[in-house]
Amino acid sequence: MSIKLRLIILSFLQFAVWGAYLTSMGGYLAGVGIGNNIGWFYSVQGFVSIFMPGLIGIVADRWIQGQRLLGFCHFIAAAGMLMVAQTGMSMGAEVTFGQIFPWYVLSVAFYMPTLALSNAVSYNAIEREGLDPIKAFPPIRIFGTIGFIVSMWIVDLCGFQHSYVQFFVSALWSIILGCYAFTLPPCAIKPHTESKGIVEALGLDAFKLFKQRKMALFFIFSMFLGVSLQITNGYANPFISSFAAMPEYQDVYFVDHANLLISLSQISETLCILLIPFFLKRYGIKRVMLIAMVAWAFRFGFFAIGNPSFPAVTWFILSMIVYGVAFDFFNISGSLFVNNETDSSIRSSAQGLFMIMTNGIGASIGMLIAQAVVNNFTYSQEAGGQFYTVGEWPIVWGIFAAYALLVAIFFALIFKEKNQ
Repeated sequence: MSIKLRLIILSFLQFAVWGAYLTSMGGYLAGVGIGNNIGWFYSVQGFVSIFMPGLIGIVADRWIQGQRLLGFCHFIAAAGMLMVAQTGMSMGAEVTFGQIFPWYVLSVAFYMPTLALSNAVSYNAIEREGLDPIKAFPPIRIFGTIGFIVSMWIVDLCGFQHSYVQFFVSALWSIILGCYAFTLPPCAIKPHTESKGIVEALGLDAFKLFKQRKMALFFIFSMFLGVSLQITNGYANPFISSFAAMPEYQDVYFVDHANLLISLSQISETLCILLIPFFLKRYGIKRVMLIAMVAWAFRFGFFAIGNPSFPAVTWFILSMIVYGVAFDFFNISGSLFVNNETDSSIRSSAQGLFMIMTNGIGASIGMLIAQAVVNNFTYSQEAGGQFYTVGEWPIVWGIFAAYALLVAIFFALIFKEKNQ
């Protein structure tokens, strides 16, 4: 088997683990009556992303080969997810936040570092074959998104999106990947003199970039935009599924198959990556980042005016399409901006800081704020033996859209790109 095919399998499995529950977990939590805690389940992913990848990276550098550590991390993540599923199965609708949340934290604490670790393992294998990572890795990484989508579809079409079984599916993917990781090419352990210290591994040495006004503004706005990143992952499914509580929508296809509709977001994300070189060349990094911020406003705004029935479902579909622009344009253009504006000696740390500000601090705070907003304007209602989060959803999405638009306006007025 060629190394590219082996790494394609790695990428597919890596994101299939996540796709099994990331967009449908909110529907399950709402269905068992603990939807008012959805924000905590998504924000903890950001909190552990602040420090766990750096710590696991140090272990991989100094003591345990990367591919083996990848396997160990997935086994631990699977164990935590199995306990979430087992608890959900045994307690049924009586399950509580305190019973499943600690096991979920254990699982994501060891899964989130594998996102970076699997990349490192892939880069190592590519370089061992004498290939160029810049050319070889992107086509491999696309299969990660495909794995995410396939896992979403399996959960949806098998009727698991409101069930604890989605966590069993995620655990199964993790166990398969944990075993598979031990078959991958070995990663070298660096001498202690070459391995990163804790400050560098966590990206903390890049905080000196805050002394530069432009970089400080960029990282602050990255955090503000990061607030939006996980909101629809957590709340799109319970929102779309909530229409089942209304008799006129009970037979509408996408009410029962919200994950299929949401998967259009991931498909859009894959396609929009191809547009980025054209937009960057034509409009520059600042304008591309601004387009992404405005796209987030449309992402939320379309949810506010649509519903799952035809023709209003068109607004939902447009929201899914625009997600690719909102997510990819900022993440990739922002990463390129950091790469262009920082010295090579701290470039890796600066990229780590960018991730901390967006996917760490921003996304974590954002989900807790989103939880407060949703809980203020919605309530749990039982229908057909299941709970749904119903209420003033248009107001909720309108608030999120207004926030994203304000961030875009302030970014356009305050942030000045180099040589502009």
